[in-house]
Amino acid sequence: MPDDELLERLRSFHQDAFPQYREQFQSLVDKGQHPTTLFIGCSDSRLVPYLLTGAGPGELFLVRNVGAFVPPYDGSHGHHGTAAAIEFAVLNLNVSRIVVCGHSHCGAIKALYEEVSPEAQNLQRWLDLGREAVLPVRLFAPETPAASPPQGGASVLGRPGDGLRPEVLRRTEQRAVVLQLERLMDYPMVRRRVLDGRITLHGWHYVIEDGEVHVFDVQSGTFVAASKAQSSSTGHYPPYVEHDGQILED
Repeated sequence: MPDDELLERLRSFHQDAFPQYREQFQSLVDKGQHPTTLFIGCSDSRLVPYLLTGAGPGELFLVRNVGAFVPPYDGSHGHHGTAAAIEFAVLNLNVSRIVVCGHSHCGAIKALYEEVSPEAQNLQRWLDLGREAVLPVRLFAPETPAASPPQGGASVLGRPGDGLRPEVLRRTEQRAVVLQLERLMDYPMVRRRVLDGRITLHGWHYVIEDGEVHVFDVQSGTFVAASKAQSSSTGHYPPYVEHDGQILED
């Protein structure tokens, strides 16, 4: 018996799990894949798209990266596999839904407020895609009274050594999701299909400890728990939505 855990799992899949899906996979080979949903999610190991959506083989076209970020369409951030996957999903696979799914306790979002190792040059540049979601931070000394108002219009979001307050991280995670939805609307093939109803956008924030997905509602500009939401999608997408949800007219 090998002591390679992954090898054991591969063998178990082939022997035990695969036979249950053999016909389904054969059909996906014979007829090709026709996923209805492009799922753009964070790479975090605690985010499991198939568990969240109850989807099976062939239903989701998955794109995962640090932070669930969407690069600009204009290529200003360089060529990227996420951008290519968006184009392929829309133009070749004709998906009808695009989900951007962030989550609680996101390391990528937390890193936006912290220093990143100088060795992580690619990560530093990648995190730039989320910086517009960052809230104004004003750290103050521990002896400063909590009731003292912040100066210069910045929000008091934490104390040195204490880390960010949970609500700050949560708000930034949600703002980042909306920012990526806005970037998606800069992709011409996405915008056309959203405006004519062929594609719906879905902005989700998954709270790991609660097992609840909160859905962005573009009309109210808020995230609503799926247990109370009227739809999994954003609703009709207006010309522009500010990160906090305020709807702006053209």
